Amino acid sequence: MKKHNHIVNNYTPKQLKLPIEIEKIIDFSDPVYSFCEIVDQIDLSKFFVVKGYKTGRPRCSYTKLLKIILFSFMENGYLSLRKIEKACKTDIRYMWILDDMKAPSFATIGNFIRENLIDAIENIFIEINKIIFKKENVDLEHTYIDGTKIEANANKYSWVWKKSCIKNRDKTFKKISEIIDIINEEDLKLMSIKIEKREEYTIEYLEQIIENYKKTFDIDVKKFVYGGGVRKTNYQRKYEKLNEYIEKLKKYARHIEICGDKRNSYSKTDKSATFMRIKRDYMGNDQLLPAYNMQVAVCDEYIATVDVKQYASDMECFEPLMEKFNRQYGRYPKYPVADAEYGSFNNYIYCQQHGMEKYMKFTMFEKETKDENYKNNPYKSTNFKYNEEGNLICPNNKKFNFKFKRNINGNKYGRTEEIYECESCQNCPYKQECCPKAKNNRTIQINRELTSMHEEVLRNLCSIQGALLCMNRSIQAEGTYGIIKNDKEYKRIRRRGLENVMLELTLICCEFNLCKYHNKKMRISKCA
Repeated sequence: MKKHNHIVNNYTPKQLKLPIEIEKIIDFSDPVYSFCEIVDQIDLSKFFVVKGYKTGRPRCSYTKLLKIILFSFMENGYLSLRKIEKACKTDIRYMWILDDMKAPSFATIGNFIRENLIDAIENIFIEINKIIFKKENVDLEHTYIDGTKIEANANKYSWVWKKSCIKNRDKTFKKISEIIDIINEEDLKLMSIKIEKREEYTIEYLEQIIENYKKTFDIDVKKFVYGGGVRKTNYQRKYEKLNEYIEKLKKYARHIEICGDKRNSYSKTDKSATFMRIKRDYMGNDQLLPAYNMQVAVCDEYIATVDVKQYASDMECFEPLMEKFNRQYGRYPKYPVADAEYGSFNNYIYCQQHGMEKYMKFTMFEKETKDENYKNNPYKSTNFKYNEEGNLICPNNKKFNFKFKRNINGNKYGRTEEIYECESCQNCPYKQECCPKAKNNRTIQINRELTSMHEEVLRNLCSIQGALLCMNRSIQAEGTYGIIKNDKEYKRIRRRGLENVMLELTLICCEFNLCKYHNKKMRISKCA
């Protein structure tokens, strides 16, 4: 009789095989290996102070939390806290980084970022850069500078304009003077008392006036009447009007204080954001949007320094960026290359003082180099010739006489310019080409120091080295923003407040450098 063999398999296809090593499952070209190669060389524990607690659950490891945050940014550009939590539970690479630690919740990750990472992120960024720069032999002598406006996490129609506040405050001063005149004429004339009027009123002075007015006429605020069918007394009307003006002045003072000296606007939903004109205007009407001005200094395709400012002008961002570069690396770059947004008298003087060459374009650089008609224009003041006595001569051989010298407003290095006037423009045959809008004799402004600086910049940038540096700047600095804003799709800031925005953008720069290092490493391995 034939026997049947009944074989029972006591396993399932989903059963794990022990021993298991997660590291062997991950592909050798995965970015997690490049990430750990850099981050594991840093003693991350020195950036955090762990408080000891006798009760409660064990705290999550700060170093492991930081690693999963940095790796999530490196892998995805910007990732929400809930997606990081999900990745820790489902992605085997995150499990390997956590190293037997329980997957943290999104609240734990968010609290760690807010309470611990905001003060340490700059030092972590520097440590990551030092290791990468040493491995890649990054040249810190040549740095390529550029800025961009990134939209803030604020409502579009939440603006507060500083000039409007100042204008309305001045109108309120006039209204206060009018009501003081009425009080002096109607209430205090018979008492031989008079309230002093001023051009500008302080809050303390107005509060003193309203308190004295209340005591003088024994005004009881509790007896004030409101609503329909009742009539307010003259004292109540004047008292309430003064109170209303005081509240308005407090509001204007608060708005002006938040704006500060360098800003003309801010957003109510993010008081650190300033309204700027950005390229990505999805509203299609060229409207100002709340934004921050992000500045980067790029060396050999890596972001060496990042800074965030609240004002739109790039000229004022150059000096703080270079000071931060010096603070982080203990030196200034020899060749800072930037576009015409940074070329100013102040920045050129700053470069001279700190041993930096002038490779920043100025406003009229393109016309000076490419527009032959402008460059050879005989009616341009810089093309005027000098006679034997050393005086400027116009195309009609008329002499320009020195009139006076004046200081340039807003220039901290004492920039001055000389004003010259032509001795006579009457019956000049070149009047229409030379100065068609001038009613009297033509006047010109000359700044010899700035002109010599422009000539030096032209020599530097028109040389072979200068042309190569300009080409590299357009590739590296502008290419950096192309990767961040288009490839990584990071076009809007998620956090609010200047410190939080600086934290977020520094994390973005950390992931950019780590990702750049991994990509270069993979390209070299393929070539080998």
